[in-house]
Amino acid sequence: MFIDSAKILIKAGKGGDGAVSFHREKYISKGGPDGGDGGRGGSVIFIVDQGLRTLQDFRYKRKYKADDGQNGGAKNCSGKSGEDLIVKVPPGTIVKEEETGRIIADLVQPGQEVVVAKGGKGGAGNQHFATPTRQIPNFAKPGEPGEELSVILELKLLADVGLIGFPNVGKSTILSMVTAATPKIANYHFTTINPNLGVVNLDSESGFVLADIPGIIEGAHEGIGLGHEFLKHIERTRLLIHVVDVSGSEGRDPVKDFEVINEELKHYNPILYERPQIVAANKMDVTGAQEKFNEFKQVLESRGYTVLSISAATSQGLKELMYFTSKKLEELPETVIITPEDTMEYVERDEEPFKVSKEGDVFIVEGKWIKKLVASTNFGDYESLQHFQRSLKRKGVVNALESQGIQEGNLVKVYDLEFEYFK
Repeated sequence: MFIDSAKILIKAGKGGDGAVSFHREKYISKGGPDGGDGGRGGSVIFIVDQGLRTLQDFRYKRKYKADDGQNGGAKNCSGKSGEDLIVKVPPGTIVKEEETGRIIADLVQPGQEVVVAKGGKGGAGNQHFATPTRQIPNFAKPGEPGEELSVILELKLLADVGLIGFPNVGKSTILSMVTAATPKIANYHFTTINPNLGVVNLDSESGFVLADIPGIIEGAHEGIGLGHEFLKHIERTRLLIHVVDVSGSEGRDPVKDFEVINEELKHYNPILYERPQIVAANKMDVTGAQEKFNEFKQVLESRGYTVLSISAATSQGLKELMYFTSKKLEELPETVIITPEDTMEYVERDEEPFKVSKEGDVFIVEGKWIKKLVASTNFGDYESLQHFQRSLKRKGVVNALESQGIQEGNLVKVYDLEFEYFK
């Protein structure tokens, strides 16, 4: 079974918590702080494995989590970092963030890797919070949570050449005649449901990968027929062989067929419309095809296309078509990258340190920064509480509350923490 898309949940490891500890040994009853830092959480790293061909494994395992970092210890001992989780994917895999559709990575080359979810930083131990006026800090920072997100994996075939055209125009027959592939062939539409790949070996030094893409029909860019399920596979190909039934055996006009397919490409992705095309006029063995071919060739060549006549059923012209294709490929780039503008590296998301809202008479403060501050504060310790209050002023939380109209005695809620506001 050919699996070309999957949705999985990935979660990087949480950073270990910093330790609260004080130096203790014989004859030293009140040593300084020596709490160690927490270890970094493991990241989730995707890597291309050339031995994989489908995304089938991701249909059975949908959650991937890296190890958490260990907590810090006494005597300035730092916690061990969590192990990174390596996720292997086949060449041609695109990783998208489900929520936004943002493309995180386009994984093409064997061994290529990218950090998709970054592990959380370890928390600082209390040794870092000692100052001349705060010599016994009774608090430390917790580790940061690792990034968690749902991603969509899409496999887009790494074929050099794609066979496109209406259903039943002979694409599968061409593939079976010029490669060792054995696609299903029958005289009805959509015989090919999944893309088929084959290698064309012309001589000892030249060859290319040819893909039989399921037939395109009018309205495919809107998902009609097999729709997007096959159009996305064309994006990887460097060159297209546009197969047309020049005999009009099903009562269609060859020129109209050619125009419809290209219109679908243009609507789905304008870049595909600009991809180089060789036009293969098939079914030349059918009675009356030669006359229609002459008219078809004249129209297409006037538009700048190269038109070659073939008969997949009798192998007529197939050798010439394959050699012409090979020569054309030599002029084109080696690989088509879907999103060359992307850096393919993990990018930290911009996030406001906090936001203030109001529900009735209660003022609510939320945000990643404020949540970490609350978690790292020991509210039973005077110095830790002072550090919390100074941090609120320094980051602008107090100013934000006052701009919202807070008055003395009003209730402030920060996640599970509630307190009354006083200047």
